[in-house]
Formats: sequence, structure tokens, C-alpha cells
Amino acid sequence: MHRPPTADTGIAEELAAVRPGLLTRYTAELPGARAAVLTRLWRALAHEPLPWVTGRVPGAHGLALRLADGRMLHGPAADPYATGAYVTAVRLDRERYDDPARLTAALGVRHASGFAAELAHSVASLALSRAGADHPQEWPAQDWEWEQRVVDGHPFHPNCRSRPGFSVADQLAYGPEHGPVVELGTVPVPAAGCLLSGDWPDELRDGGRLLLPVHPWQAAHVLGRSYDVWRPARPLMSLRTLALPGGPHVKTALSARLTSSVRDISVASVRTAASLSGFAEALAARTDGLLHITRTLGAATAHSADLAALLRESPQVYAGPGERVLPVAALATTSLPGSPAWLAAFTRLALTVGLRLLDLGVALEAHGQNLLVVLAADGSPRRLVYRDLADIRISPARLARHGIAPPDVAGRLLTDDDTALRRKLFGSLVAGALAATAGSGPALGTALAAALPDLPPTPDLLALRQEPLPAKALTLMRLSPGTPGDRWTSLPNPLVLERGPSDQ
Repeated sequence: MHRPPTADTGIAEELAAVRPGLLTRYTAELPGARAAVLTRLWRALAHEPLPWVTGRVPGAHGLALRLADGRMLHGPAADPYATGAYVTAVRLDRERYDDPARLTAALGVRHASGFAAELAHSVASLALSRAGADHPQEWPAQDWEWEQRVVDGHPFHPNCRSRPGFSVADQLAYGPEHGPVVELGTVPVPAAGCLLSGDWPDELRDGGRLLLPVHPWQAAHVLGRSYDVWRPARPLMSLRTLALPGGPHVKTALSARLTSSVRDISVASVRTAASLSGFAEALAARTDGLLHITRTLGAATAHSADLAALLRESPQVYAGPGERVLPVAALATTSLPGSPAWLAAFTRLALTVGLRLLDLGVALEAHGQNLLVVLAADGSPRRLVYRDLADIRISPARLARHGIAPPDVAGRLLTDDDTALRRKLFGSLVAGALAATAGSGPALGTALAAALPDLPPTPDLLALRQEPLPAKALTLMRLSPGTPGDRWTSLPNPLVLERGPSDQ
């Protein structure tokens, strides 16, 4: 089959120039990367409310989608909670497609060309990530080593490794899966012209100036200015947050589109950083020691989302003797989820904490990057750690029912809408972190069935038991660039997966 030039050839040419020793491994990883991205795309086509998919017909040989233009798209049955790469090809009428970018271009729907380019870049970057990853140690000693093990990025987003604007050299230099050391810099800004929240360390002060940590990519591509080299650091899963040796984590402004969103640090988030951190820490104290919130030590901005930084304590401070703290996304790189008893225990812990905070009035965005688990020496899950409060949701009405004063925040963080609150928690925790850890719908359903009877009955628990599970419609969002905010879909409840995708 003829394959037109795509991002994989461009990356191969760059790779031949900057790291020729990886070229053979990169080429070998391309088919698996295409299948991984195609699997994520097929999940979206099968389950998201895409306006040009007019019908879904499950059958003995898989799933058929009726398109608005009369064509039919055929593929395997789509488990919305499965990870891996089980879709190697689909058929659009008689034509076979094994490349998600070519398939998207052939669909020809609105904004398909731009999305196809993103998918091509995601495939190529994923192949590069897999080629450069080398993490044989099952139980790393350092926190940043756990972060590097999450090679494939988002478990369900077709743009799982899309990093537009990053050259091959950039990805090798800054992508955590490649194991780099990044030399963070600082940019001096007059203190009088900065907004500061919390404490700012002496080493980041120079007389009447604040020294704002800056990522090298940001300095070169957005700020367009020089910087003073500060300290070496290890990039974490989010790429823009880095771990200082023996010190805190530094969240930098990195104004690049990673997966779906342009990342930066808003002025509003800096303004509320200290008060929100104190509020969350006090709320976590109501979980009987099952949850820790990483404290925001300080945040500063030069009144610009492109020049700001946040200092946050490392989750490792919550590890006791013999314990390990690792992102939930890294659990899939261990053998632990293969035990149904372990998976049920972890699911019980995660839902106990998540539903408790939701009842109190806070919905965590508890996906596999923000949520970490504290493991005992024998691997059993003991406690949870949560980091990054930038996108939680807070219900003043629920807080008031428990006699809790809301924090001094405003805008999108506040809502009393039960649907919005449940979408935030269930979409990130159950359809995200727990599903990716379980690896399939049946495994997730079994873990939920074992865990839910032990949880206190609340209206939120009843909704989790009986209603479809919300998840972000990630592909619909990328194909709707003019529509702001999140878009959602409803997935079959993993407790009753036999229901399957329904005909629209």
C-alpha cells in the first residue's frame, strides 16, 4: 500500500541527524505506535457523540459505524476501558486503514486535516518515545524514575504523544521518557512588578528582584530571551514540571500544546495558590490519613501566563520507611494490577477518598498523573497523594452543609452542579486512572463490584453504580476548535458492560 510522506518520515530525517543510533529502533516501533494511536481513535469513534456518526451497530464480528455520507466504517468491538493496541486496522467501506492519520484524512469531516496532522505527529512521537525509553528496573529508587516509565502518555487520547513545536532534539532533551537532565534557568523580574503567593526562597531572590524559574524551551521559543542557568532537574510526566534533586518540584510555564491543551500558569492560579493549598490540606485531614495533598510552597508570576512558576513539595515527603510513592499512571508498568485482589484494594482506597471529598464538596481531577499511591514494602496500597490543584471543582453548597468555609477562589473552579462535579471526579478517576490501571472493562467492572459494597452510601455512589460513566470526548474536542471548554460522552457502566455501545 502506498503511504504518502507523513510526520514519521520527517522525524526519521531529524533523528538521522541528531541521534542516528536510535533510527533503527524508531523504525521498528512505528507499526506498534500506529496501532496504539489507532486503538485510541477507534475508541473515540465508537463512543463519542460525533455528529457525523449516525449509527453504531454491534455484531458478531465487531462494530460497524454508519457515517452521515452513507459510508460504513468497520472495526473490532470497542472496549472503552481497554489499554494497549488491539486495533491494527479498520475498513472504511472496502478500503483498509492501519494508519490513524490516513483514516482521519479519508473521513473528510470538518477540521479533519488538522487533526490528521496531529495524529501523524502523535504516532511519530510515540515511536520516538518507545525507541528512546530504557527502564529495565521494576522498582526504581527515585521519584522521577517512576515518571519516566510512563512512555506512552495519555492512555485514551489519540494525541497521546503529540508535541507540536517540539523538534526531535527538543523531545530527546526534555521528554521524561528519554531520561534527560534539564538545566532550568531563571529570569530576573522586579519584585514590584510580580504577583507572589506563599513563600519565595532566598535563592530565587536578588535584591529587589525575583528570579523566576524558566524552562529552556520556553525561554527559546516563547520568551525569546536569555536566562541564567539555575539548577539541574528531572522532567516529570507533565514535562513542564521538574524535580530538583532532594528538593521541591518546579512547575514552569511551558506555552506549548501538549496532548490537547496549551500549557501555561495563569495569573489567577498564582493569586489563589496559597489559599487553595491551605484549604485542600485542611480538607485532606478529614480523610482519616488516607490522603495527602502536596503543599504549594510558593508561586510567582510577572503578570504573564508565559512567565510564571510554582514550587510544590515532592510527594516523596509522604513516604514512610520502606514505602514507595508513584504516580498511578506508572502502576501499569508493574505486575501489581494483575492481581484482582490488589486491584480491588486499590480501587476501594481510591473511591473511598474520592467520594469522601466529593461529598464534602471537592471533586478532584484524579487522573493517573495527578494521583499518586503510597505502597507498603509488600506492594499493598496504603494511602494516596494528590498534586496540582489547578483544575479541581469546588461546591460551596456542599461545603456549607459540612460547615466548611470555601477558599478565596472564583470563576471556573466553583460549581454546585452535581453533573459537573461527578464528571470531574468520575471522568478522571474511574474512566481514567482506575480504567487504565485495570487495563480492560471486565477487569475494571470486577474491581468496582468488589470495592463498592464497602463504601458509605451517598447519592454520588448511587450515580456511580447506576448511571453511564462520564468521560471527556477528547476527539470531539479536537475536532471542535471553535467550541471552548470540555465536551463529554457517556460510556457504558463498567459494572454492566454487556450493554455495549447503543445504536444512535
